[in-house]
Parts: sequence; C-alpha cells; structure tokens
Amino acid sequence: MTGRMPNNVKLLLVDDNPMVLNLLKGALAPLAAVTTSSDSADALLKAVDDPPHLLVADYRMPGMDGRQLVEKLKSRPRTAAISVVLLASKSDLSEKLAGTPDIDEFVEKPFFLKEATQRIKRVIDKIALEQMAKSTSSDGIVRGNLVQMNVIDLVQSLEMGRKSCLLTLTNEGETCEMYFQEGQVTHAVYGALRGDPAVFKVLRWTGGNFQINFEGKSSEQSTSLNTQGLLMEGLRLLDEGKRDEGQAEEEEDVLLDS
Repeated sequence: MTGRMPNNVKLLLVDDNPMVLNLLKGALAPLAAVTTSSDSADALLKAVDDPPHLLVADYRMPGMDGRQLVEKLKSRPRTAAISVVLLASKSDLSEKLAGTPDIDEFVEKPFFLKEATQRIKRVIDKIALEQMAKSTSSDGIVRGNLVQMNVIDLVQSLEMGRKSCLLTLTNEGETCEMYFQEGQVTHAVYGALRGDPAVFKVLRWTGGNFQINFEGKSSEQSTSLNTQGLLMEGLRLLDEGKRDEGQAEEEEDVLLDS
C-alpha cells in the first residue's frame, strides 16, 4: 500500500526480545514516531512522562505483563486514551485476553512481520484520521490528498473507527461517493457504477483528493459485501490485474515469535 499521511502519531513499542523489538521498530518507523522499551516498568515511566497515541506491547514479559501495563495506563487520566495493540499467543488470546475492551487490536504470535505491520498500521491510520478530524475546517469537512493516505487506508480507518459519513473521492475529473454507516460501506456511486463495482474501481487510485463529511447520509443500500469483504475482493481483483500485466512483486517476509 503506497502513500503515507504525514502524521504526528507517537508509538511506544514494548518487547523484551531485542530482535523482535528492532525488526518491528524498523517496519513501523516510516509510519509513526517510534519509541522503544524492553520492559513494562520502563515503558510505564516513558508513557506517563510523554504519553504516546499508541502502545504496541508483547503480552508475555517478565515482571509486569502487557495486560497489567495496559491496566495501569488506562487507570490514569493522562494515559487513559492511549490506543493499544497487544502481541500474544493463540492460547493467551483464547484463555486470558478474549473480549478485552481496552485493546484495539491483537496480533497473534508467531506472526509474519509484514502482516503484523499492516495490522498495526490500521490503528495508526485510524489515529491519524482522528487527528485530522480534530483539526478540521469550520465547515466540519475533513480534506486530504490521496498521496498522503490512499483509498484502502482511508476505508479501513473509517471502518475501524466505526464512522458514519460520506467519503467523496476525486481524481482527474472522476468522482466517487461512498456512504458509511458505523464503518460499513452501504452505498457507493462512480459514474454509472453503483455498489460493489463502484468501490472496486477506486481502490486502485493513488492520486487525487478526498473529503469526509460526517453529516453526509444516504438511506440507499447498494453494496452487497461488508467493508472487509469489499476490500478483500477489491485487492484480489487488483492482484489479478497486476499478474496479468506481469507486475506482481515477491516481497521477503520474516516470521517472528518472541
């Protein structure tokens, strides 16, 4: 996924495994301002001193575990609003962490670096979009450039934030309108295209502009897939198109288990 939004997202990364810590820091550094810590006690001090927007922490660490670290941060008014991604094994997720309300996202260990980065990136994008919304113009409309944040990242952020709004995309005289209800795309129009095909058509856009109107509503229902389904099918079609053009790239990936 190309295009980055210049944002001020501060991320605190905590893991007692130095290899995992360094690899994740390298992958996340282009996406946010990353501070690292190798234990929860040090992370707690750093977070209280300079609260991050996002905490990415291993669950199993000596002394205070990731869950206890989150509970301590959430109990303090200064750090209560921090978003959280927890790295945990399948057994820990099912036994101890299922349905934890304070966690925005889980990454199951062992994980591939690329997949973990993408999951964490979704939370970073959601925070960046919320920052944009806070600094929006007097008419309440968020405006941006698709080079800063591409269509896929935008749609995922609106889904994750469970936003209801009208997302309008423009590129070289073409316009697509996408209506969201609680993060789900309910209606989309692009020229003569309606519903799913209209969404698929704009996922490939890497240039142009976007605006988000949180007052925008539509009672029409033209999409048949939910937001994740639209993205998965749209990406599949994009990959097919790339393969047909011989553009598919193989990327190296690293399996990590701390």
